[in-house]
Amino acid sequence: MPSSSNLKTQTDNLFERDQFEAFVSTLAGTEIVHQWGNASVGKVGGKIFAIYSIWSTDNTWHVGFKCSNLSFEMLPNLKGISPAKYLARAKWVDVSPDSELSMDEIKAYIVEAHRLIASKLTRLKKSELGLDIPAFAREKAEKL
Repeated sequence: MPSSSNLKTQTDNLFERDQFEAFVSTLAGTEIVHQWGNASVGKVGGKIFAIYSIWSTDNTWHVGFKCSNLSFEMLPNLKGISPAKYLARAKWVDVSPDSELSMDEIKAYIVEAHRLIASKLTRLKKSELGLDIPAFAREKAEKL
């Protein structure tokens, strides 16, 4: 599972819009956009990495995020997590409030989603957003 030393924020429940937005906004170069039926969409460099939406069939607000190939294979086997509607082909999952993941685990996956998307941005875009290019390059090289 992804880890981050900066997960401690004022957010206790990412299934509340204001707390989802507050946490996502702490990640470098992030903007929050309201679109697609009033979903809160976390973007870095104009590309989405996390979403707070009600696209689920149970009419509750869920959290979705981009994940690695391995996480995409593993996470839908857990209670309350499924491939994300409309975004599953791009390795996204949808997490319901009753999922087996803790808030800290969800935060860690969102941090990883941010890193996955940001690592694919151009060097110029990373520089414009204040992202640490050497750190992203190092993390990408470690996966090879």
